[in-house]
Amino acid sequence: MTDPGPPPAAATPLPTVAREWTRIGVTGFGGPPAHIALLRKLVVDRERWMDHHAFEDANAACALLPGPSSTQLAIFCAYRVAGWPGAIVGGLGFIVPAVVLVLALSVVFLSASPPDWIRGAGAGAGAAVAAVAVRAGLDLLRPSYDRARSETGSLVRWAAYGAAGGVAAATIGPWLVLVLVGCGLLELLVRRATGEGAAALLAPLLALRPTPGAGLLRPLAPLAVLVATGSVLDLCWTAFKVGALSFGGGFVIIPLMQGDAVHTYQWMTNTEFLNAVALGQVTPGPVVATVAAVGYGAYGIGGGLLAALVAFLPSFSFILLGGGRFERLRGNPLARGFLAGAGPAAIGAILGSAVPLTGALSCYWQYLILAAAAIALLLARRGVVPVLLAAGAVGAAVALAGGPLPGG
Repeated sequence: MTDPGPPPAAATPLPTVAREWTRIGVTGFGGPPAHIALLRKLVVDRERWMDHHAFEDANAACALLPGPSSTQLAIFCAYRVAGWPGAIVGGLGFIVPAVVLVLALSVVFLSASPPDWIRGAGAGAGAAVAAVAVRAGLDLLRPSYDRARSETGSLVRWAAYGAAGGVAAATIGPWLVLVLVGCGLLELLVRRATGEGAAALLAPLLALRPTPGAGLLRPLAPLAVLVATGSVLDLCWTAFKVGALSFGGGFVIIPLMQGDAVHTYQWMTNTEFLNAVALGQVTPGPVVATVAAVGYGAYGIGGGLLAALVAFLPSFSFILLGGGRFERLRGNPLARGFLAGAGPAAIGAILGSAVPLTGALSCYWQYLILAAAAIALLLARRGVVPVLLAAGAVGAAVALAGGPLPGG
């Protein structure tokens, strides 16, 4: 495996990093596949800041970490080309546009009394979200199956983990994270016959020397204490699950958030949650920015900013604390074993989330939109963003025509 080592001595100027990573954050529609393609085009093909092997190793290592893998890859690539200042500048450039857009749209779509056409647009786009979840899960299913098939005797376990994640997402959403972690630990126990102890999993992390930029995390300690003793602890726990415990990243955050936001803490109605998910899908940048809409529903703009901070802080921590050495996780058999259990469970959770998302619909015309979206996404293979925009336009038209609206 290629070990890219520390960042280059001649660091790329920070204004360049800010410009290029912000451009990807603004134009990166389409989720993690689009982000990875744009990063590769920038750092490998165009600027040659990294070679092909180093980029692929970094991408694979990020896939082994919990949380949003494309966000972590963006931060790591910026670290490689400009050190820890680049990691911070590039990471913020990639993340902030999405958070700002989600919060701005949340003010419009999640306000106390939006116009009927806005409510209709949100209800229309929200109706298609269940189909988007199925599309996201199916897109991940084949690569995961191929990896499991290459490991002798693991197909049955792979299917069992996927089923466990699907059932958990459909029934016990707030506790889904325990199922994801449990599947990973179970796979580790099964693989114990390799003769490697748990220390083998921790060794790469214990060997890491924090980069100088890790010191910037220390001023956040008082904030953590304040959060832990304040009334927003529940929001922070939800955001932390999204950013640090969502094995599989991407759409697996939806079942992790829905149970907390709608049922446990009642920050949002089902309709508002569907609107929030749709907002996260039609905006560029990381899908995890959706958590800002949940934070807005809970505590307004301040809640949205806090939720985004808590959700994305783990991604920065992994890179600033680990630097270039964290890529060694890719070669660790226990790290790969854990992901072999948690990964299929996360995919099952994405597919299973379609059940409560569909159950959140309340108007007959929303089911028609969902059926049309399923055909467009699963059979015609249309893009997610155009389908959601079209669904929103249909919903707005229904509202303007005097049709029934959720909660009306």
